[in-house]
Amino acid sequence: MYSENLLTAFMLTMFAGLATGIGSLLAFFSKQTSKRFLAVALGFSAGVMIYVSMIEIFVKAKDSLVAAVGEVRGYWYTTIAFFCGMFLITLIDKLVPDFENPHEAHEVSELDCCPEKSISSPKSDAGKLHRMGIFSAIAIAIHNFPEGIATFTAALQDPTLGVSIAVAIAIHNIPEGIAVSVPIYYSTGSRRKAFMYSFLSGMSEPVGAIFGYFVLMPFFNDTMFGLLFAGVAGIMVFISLDQLLPAAEKYGEHHLCTYGVVSGMMIMALSLLLFS
Repeated sequence: MYSENLLTAFMLTMFAGLATGIGSLLAFFSKQTSKRFLAVALGFSAGVMIYVSMIEIFVKAKDSLVAAVGEVRGYWYTTIAFFCGMFLITLIDKLVPDFENPHEAHEVSELDCCPEKSISSPKSDAGKLHRMGIFSAIAIAIHNFPEGIATFTAALQDPTLGVSIAVAIAIHNIPEGIAVSVPIYYSTGSRRKAFMYSFLSGMSEPVGAIFGYFVLMPFFNDTMFGLLFAGVAGIMVFISLDQLLPAAEKYGEHHLCTYGVVSGMMIMALSLLLFS
């Protein structure tokens, strides 16, 4: 079953990762960020990820582990793996470079605010901005790696579920692409470089998928699948609470964020009802 979904799983992971480049492309076609749209979109993404993690992924992980090790131990293993996923992404947050918050809300209009002023300013200022962009790209790439494993694993088990997760992650990768582009463009004046770094930061998601295939697939059984899936659920819930919802609040008013969350949950629930 898994081999049949292999290409679909990898393509969905690639799609989610390449969405960081969309954040840069916005600079070519738009002069201003639609804050209201991004607030709703990020809230929507969080709603999808929270709902599918708690209602679908956690339950499938539990069923798999219960079948492998029994009712009581299976539930324990699922719960522990869920929080281990949260701990893993927390650890990644602590280890990534803290030069600039890669999830800080940035706007497309920042890319057109006289970049030549930054280039003509003292080299130390331009260098500082350039390092900020590089560190943002590194931080986002490190964050995207486990997201790539999450998307790949979900799509491998259930392509319909994988599509939902890939879309949710793609939405939240768009402002991350802007976060990389802004300081790179300020320091170099080059849209090409801004796009390139943003694009490369998203490529760690398909790298995560390749890692999942070559390193984890040889050990894939009910127990391995259950533990990995439960960890993925924990990772996605943490990302939603720690990154998506705060970013949505910064882009727009509180109610827009909430409307997005509820809409995401409703759409996810409907898709599970229609396609399960």
